[in-house]
Amino acid sequence: MPGQQKLNAVFYRSRSGVEPVRDWLKGLPKADRKAIGEDIAYVQFKWPIGKPRIDHLRGSVWEVRTTLDNRIARTLFAVAHGQMVLLHGFIKKTQRTPGEEIDLAIKRFKEWQHGET
Repeated sequence: MPGQQKLNAVFYRSRSGVEPVRDWLKGLPKADRKAIGEDIAYVQFKWPIGKPRIDHLRGSVWEVRTTLDNRIARTLFAVAHGQMVLLHGFIKKTQRTPGEEIDLAIKRFKEWQHGET
């Protein structure tokens, strides 16, 4: 069947079983979850794409950029083995994506890679 290969989105899971992006999403209002989910789904079907929907941050880490009513959400992810690994999500408070947010996503991706067999 012709068509584009969809990236399968998976949540990073810590060794203790916590899925930070899933937990972050659950804490957001329904309309925000819907908007972020739609942007993630768009990236899954259109990868690779660029701005304004996504942007490369550092190393393997990219961000899905979602504009909410009065805030901006970022979902940081990496792509490996045909999967979009959702690593970190937050509401952006500054113009630039803070380095510690990117560092956390990189750390989680390394942990995810080491957990893969």
